[in-house]
Amino acid sequence: MVETIKSAFKANYNSDPLLIKAPGRLNIIGEHTDYNLGYVLPASINKGVYFAIQTNQSNSIHVETFIIQPERLIFDVEGNNRPFNSFWGNYFKSILEILIERKYPLKGFDCVFGGDIPIGAGLSSSAALCCGFIYGISEVLDLGISKEEIAIIAQRAEHRIGLNCGLMDQYAILFGKKDYVLFLDCKSLKYEYVPTNIKGYSWVLINSNITHNLAVDEAYNERRRSCEKVVAKVNEFRKEVKSLRDVSLADLERIRNVVSPVDYKRSFYVLQENDRVLKMKTALYKGQPEQIGKILLEGHWALSQEFEISTKELDYLVSTSEKLTGIMGARMMGGGFGGCTINLMKTSLLNESIESILSKYKSEMGIEAEVYHLQVDEGLQLLDISQ
Repeated sequence: MVETIKSAFKANYNSDPLLIKAPGRLNIIGEHTDYNLGYVLPASINKGVYFAIQTNQSNSIHVETFIIQPERLIFDVEGNNRPFNSFWGNYFKSILEILIERKYPLKGFDCVFGGDIPIGAGLSSSAALCCGFIYGISEVLDLGISKEEIAIIAQRAEHRIGLNCGLMDQYAILFGKKDYVLFLDCKSLKYEYVPTNIKGYSWVLINSNITHNLAVDEAYNERRRSCEKVVAKVNEFRKEVKSLRDVSLADLERIRNVVSPVDYKRSFYVLQENDRVLKMKTALYKGQPEQIGKILLEGHWALSQEFEISTKELDYLVSTSEKLTGIMGARMMGGGFGGCTINLMKTSLLNESIESILSKYKSEMGIEAEVYHLQVDEGLQLLDISQ
């Protein structure tokens, strides 16, 4: 993919570009906790979105892609851009508008990008797209935008598109480290690195091939509103409470009869999920595969039954994995309504476990699932064009 992007840029623009990799991300556990200022345990992966970018002598920004099909758009450096039919065009339009609002001086540049992150699989392809594009602009125009600022700009671009996400994806992509997950406190934005390698076990993603588009799926934003309504009620008697991170189980019980059962259930899930993240962090440090598997399963069924963002296909993949001796635990991963399960498997039984679950899934659901032997890799980086 990198060679394809680099060759396409040279062929079209006849200059040597900067090459950038913005990785996708997996999340061990901690779903829908980031916008509630809770805890998460994501990591950057070896699949990503790749950018070739270099300045030109015009007042236009030319961008081409090979993500789905060849496509080329032209953007005005003054921000006078109409809405685009292309999903990525609207992400880039939003990013350019935000940079202009923040008084960053833009000049013309050329960009070619493409990637190998499956779209809609819960691996944060949109966050990688945004972070990589902003980083590329900063590098090629010498804007000096910090990674922390890139995360905020990327998040705001997602908000403008319609997805009110937190900062987990952006931080995992920008600050990821090979062989480590990022334990991120989404309130303070402080983080630490936690080892992921469990001797004798492998992390495997299984793509249900049920795709989602959270930016147009109101269900994601609806769950955020549920959490905010609970916070507002608690704030009536505890003024310091600004997010679910500040809410205790006792607070939640106190307002149980004045919020809807659905809002209560969703908020209860978030409080319990924060606790699962802390337990998972300890289990990873101690290298406890049985405990890790138990936490994964608890997290999945809470997402399915309490937060209600799973699908019958994801539930089937997880329930099937529970019956296989080679899989310690599994759960759906991502914002919901499709995508992948993350599985901790015994390496000695890896092929047998994978073949069994794929066969059963095809037989029951009539869908070919895909397997990703993903590695936890470095975060966003500038690549050496000579290699």
